[in-house]
Amino acid sequence: MRLRMHLGEAEDDDPVLSLVNLIDVFLVIVAALLLAVAQNPLGPFAEGKVTVIRGAGTPQMEVVIKDGAKIERFRGDGGAASASGGVRAGTAYRLADGSLVYVPE
Repeated sequence: MRLRMHLGEAEDDDPVLSLVNLIDVFLVIVAALLLAVAQNPLGPFAEGKVTVIRGAGTPQMEVVIKDGAKIERFRGDGGAASASGGVRAGTAYRLADGSLVYVPE
């Protein structure tokens, strides 16, 4: 009976068991980070064409377009777009269902 009691105490005080539990926690954290990188639309594993607008409606707005391995960034100068030198190209109408129709002139 005493032998069993000593073996039980030795298992409770074993520092290697705590280390094994920490390794398990770190493996779960690494797996979660890998899933987050894989799900990122601008990540290295994303395929196809993706457009991301950062800071929409602010003067520091940036449009990022990723087409395969090619990434293009467009930034505004902080001001509103001007129509100097342009001509009217047509009219856009919003229908009752919410869709837009463009009619060229």
